[in-house]
Formats: sequence, C-alpha cells, structure tokens
Amino acid sequence: MARRLPRRDVVIVGLGWTGAILAHELTDAGYDVVAIERGPWRDTATDFNVGYMPDELRYAIRQDLFLKPAQETFTFRNNTTQTALPIREFGSFLPGNGVGGAGVHWNGHTWRFFPSDFNLKSHLDQRYGPGFVHKDLQVQDWGFTYDEIESAYDRFEYLAGISGKAGVLKGQVQTGGNPFEGPRARDYPLPPMKMTLAPTMFAQAAQGIGLHPFPTPSANLSGAYVNPLGIAMGECTYCGFCERFGCSNYSKSSAQTTILPLLMRKSNFEARTLCEVTRVNMHPTGKHATGVTYVDVNGEEFEQPADLVLLCAYGLHNVRLMLLSKIGQSYDPNTGEGTVGRNYCYQTNSGVQLFFDDKIFNPFIAAGSLGQTVDDYNGDAFDHTGKDFVGGAGINCIPTNGRPISFRPVPPGTPRWGSAWKKATKDNYLRAFGFSSQGSSYAIRGNYLDLDPTYKDRFGNPLMRMTFDFPDNDIRMSNWVTDRMQEIAKALNPRQAVVSRRTKPYNIVPYQSTHNTGGAIVGADPKTSPLNRYLQSWDVHNVFAIGASAFPQNAGKNPTGTVGALAYWAADAIIQKYMRNPGPLVQA
Repeated sequence: MARRLPRRDVVIVGLGWTGAILAHELTDAGYDVVAIERGPWRDTATDFNVGYMPDELRYAIRQDLFLKPAQETFTFRNNTTQTALPIREFGSFLPGNGVGGAGVHWNGHTWRFFPSDFNLKSHLDQRYGPGFVHKDLQVQDWGFTYDEIESAYDRFEYLAGISGKAGVLKGQVQTGGNPFEGPRARDYPLPPMKMTLAPTMFAQAAQGIGLHPFPTPSANLSGAYVNPLGIAMGECTYCGFCERFGCSNYSKSSAQTTILPLLMRKSNFEARTLCEVTRVNMHPTGKHATGVTYVDVNGEEFEQPADLVLLCAYGLHNVRLMLLSKIGQSYDPNTGEGTVGRNYCYQTNSGVQLFFDDKIFNPFIAAGSLGQTVDDYNGDAFDHTGKDFVGGAGINCIPTNGRPISFRPVPPGTPRWGSAWKKATKDNYLRAFGFSSQGSSYAIRGNYLDLDPTYKDRFGNPLMRMTFDFPDNDIRMSNWVTDRMQEIAKALNPRQAVVSRRTKPYNIVPYQSTHNTGGAIVGADPKTSPLNRYLQSWDVHNVFAIGASAFPQNAGKNPTGTVGALAYWAADAIIQKYMRNPGPLVQA
C-alpha cells in the first residue's frame, strides 16, 4: 500500500525545461512545489565535468544520458495491420533521463514557429480556399495566436541567452536576419555565433541563387551572459560536444545553466529524483486529480497529494500518463473519436553530403547550433498554389562536430572497414560537409499513440504503442524541398554531392530526430483536443500537460523554443487565472 505524504500545493512530473520553468514561476508566486523526476540528479560541475564529458564512447555511442528501455520503452508499428513490438534499443529518437531531461543533450537550435503555424488550418483555408488541404490531413489551429505567445518566446530566449539575429523587429525586416519570421519585440540577447567555413560557403551559395540565409538561433552562447535570474553563463568554446552531451563549459542553455542554481535554493521547492510517477490519482468522480503515485529507487510506493498536477515529462511520457490515468478519452482512429493520443507527429528530414577537392574544413571546431539556415521553403513562406502538398522545411547547414567515432564522411561505395575505408576517411575527413532539411510533420488519422494490449512495463502497466508512418503529403513536401537543396549544392560546385531523401516506411532504428510531438494537443474544441488553449485538461481542470505533446502538428523547426514558450504561457495562466479561481479556464 502506498505511503501517503503531506499535501503540497503543486506536484510537477519531470524536471526538465518545462518543469524547471513552472517550478520557478510558481515558487516565486508563493506556492509550495515538489518536482518528481524518474532519473538521477544531474549537475554541471559533478556530472558534466570537463575532465570526462568529451567521451564520445560513453555519451554518444553508449548513450549514458538517455532513457534505457529497461526503465520504459514503447511498442511500435507503421500501421494498424502490423503487430507492434517493443523497442529494445532507442535509435530514431533518444529521450533524456534525469534532471534537465532532453534539454541536457540537445544541440541548441532555438526557433520560434511562424505565425501561420499557430492558425494553420484557418490560414491555409483562407489563402488557398477550403478543400486545398488534403482530406487525409488532420491539421488544426492551436487555439491561440503567435501574437499572444510572442512575449513568452521572448522570456525563454532571454532566460537561455539565445544567440541570433532578429529578422523582423517591431514589424520591420532586418538585414541579415530571417525575413520570414514573426515580428519580435526585441532582438536576441546575444549576437550570432562566429561562422566557420562550411556555413559561410553555404550562405554565400544560397544568397547567390536568390535565397535568404541567416545565422541559426543558438543556445550555444556567443558570449558571456547573465540571464534575468542573475545566473551567469560562459561563452561557447566550439568544442563540438553538444548533441548527446552535457556542457562542461556552462555555455549551452539547459535547466542546469539557467534556472536550477536559483530554484534549488528556494525553501518552498523540493526535487525528488530516482522516483517514477506511475499514475495521476483521481477523485471518484473522475473530474478532479488528487495527486500522484510514484515508486522510489528502493521500490517503495508513495502517494503525493496536491491541489495541482503539472505533467512536464518528455512529451511521449505525458501522453502515456494521461492514458494510464484515464484523463480524457483515448483516441480511436477507426471512429475518429477520443483525443488522447491523437495527432502524433514527428519530423520529415533529408540531407545532402558534399565532397570537395579544393577546400579544407576543420570539422572539430563546431557547436550544436553553429550554422546558417534558409527558411524560403519553410511552412507557408512560399506559395503552394499548384503544389501537391502543404508544409515545408528549413534548410540548415550546421556542422555540429568532427568526433572521431561517428564523423566519417566517405563517398558511397566505400567499404565499411579495411584499408580502403581508412584511406577514404583520411582523404575526405577535412574535405566534406553536409546540410539538411528539417521538415514539417502533419497529422493524419492513422498516426497516433495508445496503450499496448500485450506488453507491460516492470510495474505491470501497459506500454504505450506508437503507430506512425510518414504521410504521403510530407514525403512529397520533403522531395520537393530536397530538389531545392540540390540547387544549393550545385552552386557550391563540389566534387560529389550525395543526396539522402526521406522515404517510406518510417524506420525506428536509425537516429533521425528527438522531436516527437502531439498526443496531448491543445485546441479550441474538446472533441479534437484533450487540452484547451492554456494546456489545461478539458476533463480534469487541475491537470495541465506542458511540452511538445501539445503540438497539434509539427512545424519545420526544432520544438524546444516553442516548448519553452508554452511553459511560460501556461505558468501565466495558472498563476494569474487558475490559482485565483480554480476551475476550467475555457468553457467547453
């Protein structure tokens, strides 16, 4: 029997970006908050020490910072005609584990979605006419606008010290920035990072064919910075150990480098690590949560009562907890009814690898977000009239690393081992770079999340089942954008250009992107979304679910900037509206 603990005002599940932001905001407002984190405590000085953090074998290959399938995994299938089987080793995406979550091991690309991304269905219908969007797509409006969330984007960027160049400042297009972005109230807190040769060449080639390259917004800091909380961060040293690694230099934004040093000193905050929440406890009426149940590292079960429950785990885990706790109705693709698990989306990427004879690059001088981007073909920045798809992709030249195990650029046909492979590595290591597309992923009826009827976790609870394949719309979009990428490649005049296109079926094995979105989406209609515009459950008013699980569809951009903005958006609604008068913030 679970041991019942003293009641708290707020219990937060997960202590990554969203959990840390909400904990800080709520404790500042005077509330007593406890955060429960499945993984271990992680701190820069002790866990990301410069003496051992640049260990590619430990962190990039053996995945020391990531969730282990023995802790929690998912079952997967491409469609409902297949039998879903458990993922035994994470490959396509890599959920984080421990304090900081996936915000520890990210590269640092920090985007704002376009204004049209937030009212996508309405925008497309208005621009192209009703019926232009294919009937198979379930694209939806978010229930709020870019203008409403712009200040939340700004707060996250200044918390994290993002390095970049404004493209549209107070309505005015700025030279050198992204002319397609939504208007912002002020510039980034830090200037862009210093460019190396590869992104410089990419930008020159893109500009030469009429495109609009700009520096990729980066959470790898271009200079020393003190954020609004008074926490100091250092300048990036371009070491090339960002993705899959914590930052030993205090120069990549994470919960550890931006919030936790202040949050952990607060008397009205507590973090419990190595404790796994197994369900949200419900009042017999099913309309009110009473807290959560969790199991600690010793296997002892506890009940933590709370007035407010915030689901701030990785997006997939938010959805599973809602399904296990029966918060909202599970989505049924056959009938289209139910909302929890609906609109699971991913990212639709492709790439081009270039080889040169007359250029020398140093791939080891790199950072996770050091690069240049072209947004001319992203979202609805271009006219889709006459196209057989909607959506688009950013094109990014971001040479993130030259690490010796993983970075081995060799032409097709090279043997995978032996003397010929060694020679090809030697000949091409300093003479190659690539660029890629980060494509939108739009919802269809058959891509969804639910509880697996067969497989269970170590506590006896059903695993979550993922059913996903790339929609035909997204494949057509990606191929069209990839053709545009080849135009940039041609302008660069390489010895050889190797194109990698996105194809079906989706393969769960090779790494692609840790950008899983949807399943617990926001919206204006409780029939098509489990959360209202403030990320509050339509069915259980004292439960909020914050993260990429809230995206009705995914844009052609990395999700973290929008996730951070959602955390501030929800925090404001909770403090200024809900806590003053608990109950539904939007009437169904």
